[in-house]
Amino acid sequence: MKLRLAALLWGICLVTIAGGEARGETYPTRPVRLIVPFPAGGSADLIGRTLAKKMSEGLGQQVVVENRAGAGGTMGAGALAKSPADGYTLGLGTVSTLAMAPVVRANPPYDSLAAFAPVSLVASAPFILVVNGSVQAGSLAELVALAKSKPGGLNFASIGDGTLQHFTGESFKSLAGVDIVHVPYKGVAPALVDLLAGQVQIGFDILASFQLQNLQSGKLRALAVLGPVRTAQLPSVPTAAEAGLPGLAATAWFGLIAPKGTPAEVLARLNTEVRKAVASVELSGAIATQGLDAAASSPQEFAELIDKEMARWAQVVKTSGFKAE
Repeated sequence: MKLRLAALLWGICLVTIAGGEARGETYPTRPVRLIVPFPAGGSADLIGRTLAKKMSEGLGQQVVVENRAGAGGTMGAGALAKSPADGYTLGLGTVSTLAMAPVVRANPPYDSLAAFAPVSLVASAPFILVVNGSVQAGSLAELVALAKSKPGGLNFASIGDGTLQHFTGESFKSLAGVDIVHVPYKGVAPALVDLLAGQVQIGFDILASFQLQNLQSGKLRALAVLGPVRTAQLPSVPTAAEAGLPGLAATAWFGLIAPKGTPAEVLARLNTEVRKAVASVELSGAIATQGLDAAASSPQEFAELIDKEMARWAQVVKTSGFKAE
């Protein structure tokens, strides 16, 4: 009888502990894995590692970054979607993996809103429209005029078919009524090399990808910021709206996500820690070097952003006539 009672009490203890952890009362009790769906060394990796370090301090458990690159970030995001919804596997979600991939791919590996529980936005940065320094256009209006004067005569670079860079270019073509040719590359580095060499004339990306020194030296020229306000790094460069093309907008954003079904209490704890991390000088300072702004949000606000961006880019993809292979 004593043994049975002891076993029963132990069982109740285990259920209580498990229940408490599910409610976020003792979470986390072991290390947490953070999947960054891109290679080491880029902006996403920098954000992920800095966020992991700050969250480790707040959670009292190590947050370990796992780079799982491939298929434009969908390999890592797909792995997260299949992970247990217990708060011990998290992911860095981006506009590419959460908003673009599901609307571009013929058979998307996941449905962003059905597969993931948004935790918080972490950082964002507007795209910049730049041209090679030899292009005879000192403003967005002059670039549009130049492109109209020579249909098919100007090229724009992207980091691959179906990417945000690709469809920002397609959006520009549609809004400006110009015929420019898309040239896809396998990543930022080769695209930048050819943009600097003048093999392609136009680029769309965040400032960090173009490298500020290339703009300061005149090798590249920024014509417009594709966000709602000008950037501190390029105060003299107008927004697209100021330059006469208000519909042209593109922002790269990054946020923390978890598998769908993760307990609300755990998500709330994670949101609290992300807000602390985003408010820290260490994280905001680190990502500022990439031209990014730290920005936290509620899970609901992040979910609304994903939904809005998916709808917007789905329309751009449809208008472009792009068909995924």
